[in-house]
Amino acid sequence: MGDFSLDQLTDLPLDLCIGGKLVPASDGGRFDVLDPATGAVLTTVASASVDDAIAAVDAADAAAAGWVATPPRERSEILRRAFELMTARADEIAHLISLENGKALPDARGETAYAAEFFRWYAEEAVRASGQVMTAPSGANKIVVLQQPVGICVLVTPWNFPAAMATRKIGPALAAGCTVILKPASDTPLTALLMAKILEDAGVPAGVVNVLPARRSGAVVSAMLHDPRVRKLSFTGSTEVGRVLLKEAADQVVNCSMELGGNAPFVVLDDADLDAAVDGAMIAKMRNAGEACTAANRFYVHEAVAADFSQRLGDRMAALRVGPGTADDTEVGPLVNEEAAASVHELVEGAVAAGARVVTGGKRPDREGFYYEPTVLLDVPLGAEILGEEIFGPVAPIITFSDEADAIRMANDTEYGLVSYVYTRDLARGLRVSEQLDSGMVGLNRGLVSDPAAPFGGTKQSGIGREGGHEGMLDYLESKYVAVSW
Repeated sequence: MGDFSLDQLTDLPLDLCIGGKLVPASDGGRFDVLDPATGAVLTTVASASVDDAIAAVDAADAAAAGWVATPPRERSEILRRAFELMTARADEIAHLISLENGKALPDARGETAYAAEFFRWYAEEAVRASGQVMTAPSGANKIVVLQQPVGICVLVTPWNFPAAMATRKIGPALAAGCTVILKPASDTPLTALLMAKILEDAGVPAGVVNVLPARRSGAVVSAMLHDPRVRKLSFTGSTEVGRVLLKEAADQVVNCSMELGGNAPFVVLDDADLDAAVDGAMIAKMRNAGEACTAANRFYVHEAVAADFSQRLGDRMAALRVGPGTADDTEVGPLVNEEAAASVHELVEGAVAAGARVVTGGKRPDREGFYYEPTVLLDVPLGAEILGEEIFGPVAPIITFSDEADAIRMANDTEYGLVSYVYTRDLARGLRVSEQLDSGMVGLNRGLVSDPAAPFGGTKQSGIGREGGHEGMLDYLESKYVAVSW
């Protein structure tokens, strides 16, 4: 596409999307959207108020009965058209993601394709909300189980995958027959607003999908969670914010799905294929410059191969081209904002002060924007803060081990349990270790686990519920049991 600017997206909404209309915030509020590559203002969007939040619930409520009554095949065809429209506009969407999020275009193109697949997958699932009929064990009656939509859903999405996290929630909700209000991250509202336009063009009726950018996120989401018409919250973000929202949701006993933080271990056993392990590490660590809840966060490498692995990984990381996400030759874009870059640098400095050795990187480049160098740290001491925090940046801390059981114990020594990675040439060994890792997902000799057809989610404080796969739609359905005799 060459040089890209927002002017090329003539249909990009910059106001609130409520009830099929674009409206300004009720109090006139707006906020800036920044370019992470420069810190400059890209544009401004409307900032929803509490009154706007209730108006969005009103719109979702007004559209609910009609959408529930829409035949599953018709809902399916609308989602299929949304997939086709996203695919047709893939380059525009990828450039928009890079512009407001900062991620390199290859990552943005990968996200766009991944995001569109959720619409295709749930177009196929929309006609498969099957129930059950059986005879009660006593023989007294029949047990009929119906699957019905849970109701109005509030969807809260993060900035790191602004398209995919929206479609991963909107797709199953619409397939199930729910109406939704999407509250996107304030760092990246533009992609979500474009998703609303694409869904409108695909034939989604007015009020079925509403989008509320807001800087006043806490008050806006809280107002919706305390409206008794709202029956579902799906949140992707930090565990810290997730805990707050779970408490808020308890007041109205709102059904919750939570995709929270991660602290993924990447275990390289002594018999691993190091070429494959380094290739996998580059994907697991550097996808989206490390700004992913699935990013490899702690590298546990057997002492017999640690020196070789760290040198190979350091060489690969040092060779990555850092620059603006929208540039065609960029491999690592800026982080999303100044706070993110400063946080990563603080973690690296703390690790080095504690005794870690810098293999490559370790500092912020001298340029405008929110950049951090791809970094590999060796001999990171146990107890270093960087091992307990979700780094969310292009930093790979390496810890060595000599005993497999110790590696498993260290890998599990975290409150998080989203994903783990294991590399070994022995499949039986890999499966045995995978069973012992306390996480909802495992990449066995793979650096990428995300797939629209697979159940995505974690254990412990990494979340509740699953997104993707058939399980993803079940999160938006309630089972109703009817006892009947015939």
